[in-house]
Amino acid sequence: MIENQNTIVVIPARMASTRLPGKPLADIHGLPMILHVWKRAVEANVGQVLVAAAEIEIAEAVRQHGGDAIVTDPAHPSGSDRIAEALQLRDPEGRFSFVVNLQGDLPTIDPLSVQRCLAGLVNEQADISTIAARIEDQADVDNPNIVKAIAPLSAEREVAFARDFLRQVGPDHPPPYWHHIGVYAYRRPVLERFVSLPVSEREAGRRLEQMRALDNGMRIVVVRVDAVPLGVDTPAELESARKMLRKTA
Repeated sequence: MIENQNTIVVIPARMASTRLPGKPLADIHGLPMILHVWKRAVEANVGQVLVAAAEIEIAEAVRQHGGDAIVTDPAHPSGSDRIAEALQLRDPEGRFSFVVNLQGDLPTIDPLSVQRCLAGLVNEQADISTIAARIEDQADVDNPNIVKAIAPLSAEREVAFARDFLRQVGPDHPPPYWHHIGVYAYRRPVLERFVSLPVSEREAGRRLEQMRALDNGMRIVVVRVDAVPLGVDTPAELESARKMLRKTA
């Protein structure tokens, strides 16, 4: 059973960013961006919240504002690897059975989306749960930077198993299209197995980590949410986040 005491939200964060160096500590109304993400996770109220930092300065900033953080190896190739190390350091006895991977650059995410992502694991056949929102704009359909979750979701169907994840869709995949949001909930043994596996061919070709899971027989359930949170990767997106959070800061 999924309960607060056996669930943890882990937020991986590192200073290295090609387009926005040091973005976890970028100021948004007097708080570093990572603290805004931490606050959204706390507001979701699904379990403990931990920042898995690649650098000590991120961890110190989180702790100075009352959050919980742990320092991990800066050389990890992915957020999933960073989360797995953070869990091993913090919870070697395995008290946490469910783990939410919440990206550290989503300061505007709706806490309800975090809740819905975790709720996807109520389905006992699901190994991993993630979220997606309907794409309404053709420009977004054509944008290869927007990953599409291929799953039989609809206005009537809120949860479905993923069939694929694509950057570009063709005639074999009719609309509606679903904008994949990179938030994941794992069963603890699934996460541990996932990070032990080598990069799969489709993962490398598409630059999509979730393909490793599908390529190794893991079942990913996709839960429909109402909106795509702003991912902050550039100075312009940082300014947009400041405007969006002005009323809530």
